[in-house]
Amino acid sequence: MNRHTGEPISDEGHIAQSIVDILTTRIGTRVMRRSYGSLIPELIDQPLNAANRLRLYAASATAIMQWEPRITLALVRLDVDSLSGAATLEIEGKHNDTNAALNIRTPLQLGATQ
Repeated sequence: MNRHTGEPISDEGHIAQSIVDILTTRIGTRVMRRSYGSLIPELIDQPLNAANRLRLYAASATAIMQWEPRITLALVRLDVDSLSGAATLEIEGKHNDTNAALNIRTPLQLGATQ
């Protein structure tokens, strides 16, 4: 079910929705599931340098592998438009049940760019 409209969604759509929820939830904010979420909210407003980019990749991969058992993660990539500062996280993997490819792109709200 789509969390915004209540409409039925595909399995891939539900996985994408779940991954976005995992990545945007700050660890410690879910009652009865305190370890749910990722460290990405902690990285917002940090400079977008090589070390923080690596932290973002690690935080994404760790959270997805821990909380989304329906997929096997293959790639996490960050695309940043240096002019506008817009950032998009691209996630590639495969469905564990069908081995079908999975590609998800989600915008991130990041702070400083350098």
